[in-house]
Amino acid sequence: MKKKHRKTNPTRCKMPVLRQLVNLIPPHLIPKLARETGVAEQARDFDPNSHVVALMEAQLTHSIGLNDVCDRLRLQEGLLATIRGAKPPHRNTFSHANRTRNPEMAEKLFWATLEHLEQLRPGFARGHRGKGLLRRFRRSIHVMDSTVLELVANCMDWAKHRRRKAAAKCHLRLNLQSFLPGFAIVDTARENDAKRARELCAGLKSGEISIFDKAYVDFGHLGELDERGVIWVTRGKENLAYEVVAKLPASGKIVKDELIVRPNHKAGEIEVIRRVEAWVEIEGKERVMVFLSNQLTWSPQTIVDLYRCRWQIEVFFKQIKQSLQLCDFLGHNANAVRWQVWTALLVYVLLRFQAFLSRWPHSFTRLFTLVRSALWQRLDLLSLLKSYGTAGGSFRMLGAPEQAYLPGLG
Repeated sequence: MKKKHRKTNPTRCKMPVLRQLVNLIPPHLIPKLARETGVAEQARDFDPNSHVVALMEAQLTHSIGLNDVCDRLRLQEGLLATIRGAKPPHRNTFSHANRTRNPEMAEKLFWATLEHLEQLRPGFARGHRGKGLLRRFRRSIHVMDSTVLELVANCMDWAKHRRRKAAAKCHLRLNLQSFLPGFAIVDTARENDAKRARELCAGLKSGEISIFDKAYVDFGHLGELDERGVIWVTRGKENLAYEVVAKLPASGKIVKDELIVRPNHKAGEIEVIRRVEAWVEIEGKERVMVFLSNQLTWSPQTIVDLYRCRWQIEVFFKQIKQSLQLCDFLGHNANAVRWQVWTALLVYVLLRFQAFLSRWPHSFTRLFTLVRSALWQRLDLLSLLKSYGTAGGSFRMLGAPEQAYLPGLG
């Protein structure tokens, strides 16, 4: 006779769920960064802590505007005051803070909080090796990519993207084992991705693997990575001029496996490149794709499989865009957009840390919707996450290939 699994009710708590999330941020951190970035000098009635809490609440509730945030926080003024003395803002005060305060504070707060959580629980930073390809590698695998954040026409003065569109762009380096950001840049969408490649890869160590699409290809930069001992895998451009210096055995879905050189390469650029041509299934159809790497000894199928790992950053972008508030912005100028993006990443990390502590078995979207529903309730969040769920089985937080839309694999 099958034993029934009993669900326990979540434990009551004196603190609302939002306060429990904010408490993961070290108490001294916000005042310290406010002083370092000059935000403290601009703050009067609306202090930096209240500003951060208001932006976090806006992310977790999908606020549709400044009035939405201000009205809701005013209704919860008693509980809000328990979150390190936070106060509800007036609409104009909140708008002015987003517009004028230095967003570098939000960026530094994100990285400092992430570092604190990784030190608090080292397993959170290590992540897990997973199944298949990730388990085969005893080294870190990083994926670089960018996502465009569409903005309204009011942003055209600073974020003009196309003739009648405005957009910002988030360049990101994602660690595949932990599924946590390793480096990020929030800027306008005008600049070419290749110009940001060096910054994204600056922290990579010898022996680590980096994966990026052909938009980040800069042969001078690839040569620098090779000299540093960083292994890289990318897509080959259609108009790449090259000469074959050696042909390696190819079988199965591997069409060609070659070592090539570029005839007009400059000093400092990488010389010998591995070129793998293989059949890859995309949206149910197979097509031939070309991959490049500086790893000359691994099997060609490993090179192909590594690039296929790149879809996981698409899953990451989809997760944060569908759950967090990155489609509608509370302000139109550059500072306001950067404050909102960095706060979204901060909320993402705090939620993933709670998922790590509670061993949350379901999707990130389900985690977000549960926290949003219980945001002002006095329930112990870890107890709530452990007691939640009606479906059996295990659902990995990292997502699955079918969750990402992959037109041509990037």
